Amino acid sequence: EIMFAAARPAKRTALQLGLLVLLSGFVLTAMATEKDPHAQHREMLKKSQPGPSALATVDVPDTTLLTQDGDALKLSSEVMGDRIVVVDFIYTTCTTVCPVLSAIMSQVQHEVADRLGKDVVLVSITVDPLRDSPARLKDYSARLQARDGWYWLTGSKTDIDDVLRAMGAYTPSFADHPSMVLVGDSSTDTWSRYVGFPSANQILKKIDDLSTARNAQAAVTE
Repeated sequence: EIMFAAARPAKRTALQLGLLVLLSGFVLTAMATEKDPHAQHREMLKKSQPGPSALATVDVPDTTLLTQDGDALKLSSEVMGDRIVVVDFIYTTCTTVCPVLSAIMSQVQHEVADRLGKDVVLVSITVDPLRDSPARLKDYSARLQARDGWYWLTGSKTDIDDVLRAMGAYTPSFADHPSMVLVGDSSTDTWSRYVGFPSANQILKKIDDLSTARNAQAAVTE
C-alpha cells in the first residue's frame, strides 16, 4: 500500500494557479446568477484558518443517495465501504465557501493519485437537494475534473437532511451550512472534523495517520 509518511514536495505552482483560475471561474459564474451573497459565508471566508481537527462521533447512515451519474448507491456500505473517506458539504450555486472547499478537495484528489477509488474516496454531499440534481452535480464536478472515486451525492430532501444531521452538517437554511470537512476511516468509525478551511496538506496528513493506524492494526492481527 502506498504510504504518505514521507515529507511532501513543495506545492506545485502550476497546480495552485490552475486552482485559483478554477475558483475565480466558479465565483464569477455564480455571482452572475445569484444576487444575494450569504453574509454568514462571507464571515467564514474572513476566518479562513481552521482550528485543529477534533475527533467526531459520526454515525453514517446507509441511506440510498444518487451520484452525479444518476446511480443509486448506499452511502455507508457502497459509497464509503471499507475505506478512508474525506467528506465536504456544498451546493452548486454557492458563491463563497463552497468553491473554496471544492478547490481544496481537488488538490486532495491530485495528491492521493492512484489511491482514489481504492482505499481512499472523496465525497461531496449537496445541502441543496431540491436544486442540485445529478445532472447539475455532474456539470459542477466536470469543471473540477473529478475522477472516479470522487462521489457527488444528492437525493430527496428528507434523505439528505437525515444524512446531514447524522454527520453534524445540518442547518435549517442550506445557505448557512458550515464550512466543514470530515476525514475518517469508515471501517473503524474513526472520524475527525475540521471546521473552517483545512489545507490539502492537513487533510492528507490525516489520511496518512489513518493509513498508519490501519497498517499497525493489520500487523497485530496477522
